[in-house]
Amino acid sequence: MQFDSSIPIWTQLVTEFSRRIVVGSWPAGARLPGVRALAGEFGVNPNTVQRAMSELEREGLCRSERTSGRFITEDSSRIDQLRATLAEQAADDFLDRARGFGMGHAQVQQLITERWDHHDPDHDEHTDSEGA
Repeated sequence: MQFDSSIPIWTQLVTEFSRRIVVGSWPAGARLPGVRALAGEFGVNPNTVQRAMSELEREGLCRSERTSGRFITEDSSRIDQLRATLAEQAADDFLDRARGFGMGHAQVQQLITERWDHHDPDHDEHTDSEGA
């Protein structure tokens, strides 16, 4: 992972850990790797990972069990809420860039539809069956 020097590392770790929760790399109820293991993986100080983990706990995304470690929340609605928030942030970033390129609403909608179809593995099957 490349860190952006203009953003605190612990906040970038929160973002990466959140992404892992949303995509299921860290499934609901799973035990999280230890702080030292994560610090080694990311090449950062364990205190930095600890701060990121504390933020995840504060946000209700994981919990600590005194003798067993940390676990991802099993609250699927909380994970869905996080997923929606991350998607909304990505959409806002995209829209800011598209507007910066001078694109209008209709152009952006067309682009999203085209790109969605391009990345939809079932799209060609629907198109082929409709054309046959």
